[in-house]
Amino acid sequence: MSEPSDFDILKQLGVSTEPEKKKTLSARDERVIAGFEEIQRFVDEHRRPPLSGGDKDIFERLYAVRLEQIKGLTECRNLVAELDYQGLLSGEPVNLEVDDSMDDDALLAELGVDIDTKTSGITELKHVRSVSDKKAAEEAGNRDRCEDFEEFKPMFERVQNEISNGIRITKPFELKSEIRSGSYFIVGGQKAYVAEMGEIFSNAQGRTDARLRVIFDNGTESNMLMRSLQRLLHQDDAGRRITDPNAGPLFGTETSDQDLASGTVYVLRSKSNDPQISPHRDVLHKIGVTGGQVERRITNAKNDPTFLLADVEIVARYELYNINRSKLENLIHKVLAPARLNIQIKDRFGKPVTPREWFLVPLPVIDEVVDRIKDGSIAKCVYDPSSASITKV
Repeated sequence: MSEPSDFDILKQLGVSTEPEKKKTLSARDERVIAGFEEIQRFVDEHRRPPLSGGDKDIFERLYAVRLEQIKGLTECRNLVAELDYQGLLSGEPVNLEVDDSMDDDALLAELGVDIDTKTSGITELKHVRSVSDKKAAEEAGNRDRCEDFEEFKPMFERVQNEISNGIRITKPFELKSEIRSGSYFIVGGQKAYVAEMGEIFSNAQGRTDARLRVIFDNGTESNMLMRSLQRLLHQDDAGRRITDPNAGPLFGTETSDQDLASGTVYVLRSKSNDPQISPHRDVLHKIGVTGGQVERRITNAKNDPTFLLADVEIVARYELYNINRSKLENLIHKVLAPARLNIQIKDRFGKPVTPREWFLVPLPVIDEVVDRIKDGSIAKCVYDPSSASITKV
């Protein structure tokens, strides 16, 4: 009779010899566990649980809310219960000021921080989709046809022109206070205009909210909540706010302490005796923009083919403020393109060069272009050489 094997002995003792099936975790479960382990590391380091007070570090506040989320969700609590060697799950969840249905991205937004969680080192805890996010997405999807869109269409066109001309710029969306009646945004690849804003009220979490009428540039509208628009902008990597038109003068001599000097539009006249140039001297002008001194810019003109290899004189200059120099120069050159001088000269090395900033246009027309940029009427304008005037396309 053979001796019982180790497996037989274990079986007689009531010990299962079946290999234990390895418990598989979903990606969701792994994120919950990873998030809880980050909280544990915080506790190990600081010898206390994370707190959510306004004077605390933003990451500590995030950990505190995350912990309360886990404690408040039974399935998440059960998932990490065996790992809780610090007793973090004891006690009832605390009703914090921050919505306990939010994910990390929304929490950071609510806490006033714009952070890239993909590179921040914070493990994402997206074990549930935010109820608020669902509502925001539903509101964004529930759009109606804007019956009076013809009233708003010219506004969107004007805003686009002002962006192109540097009068408005786009910036990352940051604060809820930026959402107000009359403000413009880019969300979901569309321009959005807040046409109306209802009375401010407190929502179920005790935070301020308001009902909006938002018009989109595709001819639709939505009566979404302010916080819904806020969440959509935070979740959209390309979400932007469109600034108001720049305050203060774009051109002129009167400035305020708040104006940011951006440079100078200069108009030059050539002193060249070249027979292709000298007969047209009175109407041939070089128009450029510089952030430095114009005099320094033209110091070496007679050796520079862009200045027609000749000295020049300054016939006009316009100081500009709070505007993109490159965009402004491109705009002026685009309007005057039909009058661009078509000439090719050779530099001192014999290489042919085609100057691009010289135009056969009278000085009063340049003054008009500047005035039209100032009042915004430059959009869709072009210079007509036959009539020597600015006309609408």
